[in-house]
Amino acid sequence: MKTYRPSRAPCPVARAARVLGDRWVLLILRDAFLGAERFEEFIDRLGINRAALTSRLAMLQEAGLLRRDPPEGKRARYVLTEKARALVPLYAEMAEWSAGHLYAEGETAPVWPPRAS
Repeated sequence: MKTYRPSRAPCPVARAARVLGDRWVLLILRDAFLGAERFEEFIDRLGINRAALTSRLAMLQEAGLLRRDPPEGKRARYVLTEKARALVPLYAEMAEWSAGHLYAEGETAPVWPPRAS
């Protein structure tokens, strides 16, 4: 099970990597920004296995990026904290960088965040 242990590295990028350096963490937060709140929503959207999702959600809670509501019991929602919402510009920058560098010529990158229809 992944757990969160704050980094003591002097480099701010290294400290951020301790939390955000996991593929699943980036995708869980992305889907939370896009409206996912329930455990099964993350499973359905990401195709992540239950154990991996459970450990990542626990780590995100320990890091203060998600809050579980209610804290105990079933049918909880995972709610973004203000600390997590502060990452939205970073995600927009990652999407812009990806659009500029990781798509083939003639291939169009989707806009992030997606516009509401």
